[in-house]
Amino acid sequence: MQRDMGLAHFWAQGDLITHSVAILLLLLSVASWYVMAGKAYGMWLSRRCHGRALAAFWGAPTLPSAIEAINTEDKTGILASLAIAGANAAELHRRHADRGIGAGVSASEFVTRSIRSQIVEAQAKIESGLTFLASVGSTAPFIGLFGTVWGIYHALVGLSGATQVVLDKVAGPVGEALIMTAAGLFVAIPAVLAYNAFTRGNRLAMARLDGFAHDLHAYLTTGLRGQPGDKLIDLDAVRANRNA
Repeated sequence: MQRDMGLAHFWAQGDLITHSVAILLLLLSVASWYVMAGKAYGMWLSRRCHGRALAAFWGAPTLPSAIEAINTEDKTGILASLAIAGANAAELHRRHADRGIGAGVSASEFVTRSIRSQIVEAQAKIESGLTFLASVGSTAPFIGLFGTVWGIYHALVGLSGATQVVLDKVAGPVGEALIMTAAGLFVAIPAVLAYNAFTRGNRLAMARLDGFAHDLHAYLTTGLRGQPGDKLIDLDAVRANRNA
């Protein structure tokens, strides 16, 4: 009579440690997919609204209206927080530059400190969850392997009292135990792929944030505002003259 094999039989024959490893892998899988879904939505939202937010900010006639515009368009709050922090720092320096602990500090340095602090907070927000995904991707295969080793050990102990061991009695428990290794890989592979994809996306987001920070700093300290698409030098004319 053929022996029933599968997940249900493996679960029924497992002990506390086997069940604990399976539950742990299940929790890691659910948590990692939750983090991946949240990160994917945040990345999609930033790509969708950051371009409009920057255009609205630089297209506004005054700084208060620019702050209001970017706060409305930026659904992530990253660019808006940077703009608000920089504007508050510039106004605070203008009012209290002659007294207090900030006396003698230039407006450029004061605004730079505020913007840099806000960039650090934004970076922490952008990179949240990546450490967890990296941890899941690196540890889940070993957790599954531990479950496999323990399952094989548990199966062999169960067969130790048999007077005659045939291949069918050994192959079944060993094959079921290997399910734990497959489960570990099933948890780890999506986490690793998502970590690599989100790391690249975060680099692009940070580059956009750094570019806006430099432009914002220049505007708050000098009053000059470069509009997107402005050409101070006609590159086509330069190339034409070079080739002439």
